[in-house]
Amino acid sequence: MRVEIEQDARLKSPEITIRCPAIDEDILRIVAMLRVQEQKITGILDGDYHLLDAKAILYFESVDKRTFCYTSEAVYECPLRLYEIEEKLGGADFVRISKAMVVNFRAIRSIHPDFGGRLTVTLENGERQCVSRQYAPAIKQKLMPTRRS
Repeated sequence: MRVEIEQDARLKSPEITIRCPAIDEDILRIVAMLRVQEQKITGILDGDYHLLDAKAILYFESVDKRTFCYTSEAVYECPLRLYEIEEKLGGADFVRISKAMVVNFRAIRSIHPDFGGRLTVTLENGERQCVSRQYAPAIKQKLMPTRRS
């Protein structure tokens, strides 16, 4: 893959063009990662609504039928359910790690294998979260995507 960057002061915003022989899974993943850069999630804190950049979110957690959004600065309540978050952000760097949690893959600092096929992830803020056996293969797939000839 060849990557080129051109600087053009006449442009008002970045413009990205992808040229490829065929659209495959890798190209779709790149497009999804680019799109997450501009996505916003609504978070509620002290009765105020905030527009949060998806890339600033560490993880989402569902507790007592309520969804919370964790950033390095605060915890917001989120009006979306986890499956809606997965639909909106799952194509990029957000991945389900348990029935109650979706994590920003880019916020993971390290991954440690645990007993019984589970994993433990350490996030940028030092928090540790357990990845259940059911969702561990998705994390491993993101770490080592299969190569095609």
